[in-house]
Amino acid sequence: MKNKNIEKEEIIKKGTKVFSEFKDFISKGNVIDLAVGVIIGGAFGKIVTSIVEDILMPIIGVIIGGIDFSNLSFTVGDAVISYGKFIQNVIDFLIVAICIFFFVKVIERFNRKKEEIKEEVIEEQKKDEQIILLEQIRDLLKKQSNN
Repeated sequence: MKNKNIEKEEIIKKGTKVFSEFKDFISKGNVIDLAVGVIIGGAFGKIVTSIVEDILMPIIGVIIGGIDFSNLSFTVGDAVISYGKFIQNVIDFLIVAICIFFFVKVIERFNRKKEEIKEEVIEEQKKDEQIILLEQIRDLLKKQSNN
């Protein structure tokens, strides 16, 4: 009986430890940020797919003579090769890549502005320290000239 109780206690301790480690892992900022990114990325992917399938591809089809890319395919034996869907997916990828590129550029611009503001504040603080030091030197010189 004691062995079973000891085994149960060890299992409970190990389980509690693993659960605690898992909780720590999940609560880390990077994991949460990644999860949010994946969810937003999935939703963004649906929007881009809709833009490509419902807006861009019909326009491109009209421009090149009414061709619907999604129906482009050829048959080899019993296999149907839908290269139109591949073209559509490439265009999806390019649009997502362009959007991400511009999004990253905007974020970099904001970060540069933040860094410039921080540098200005640091320079102002340094100037303030220099002014204070100069004022102290001035006051000391005044005291010496009065004596």
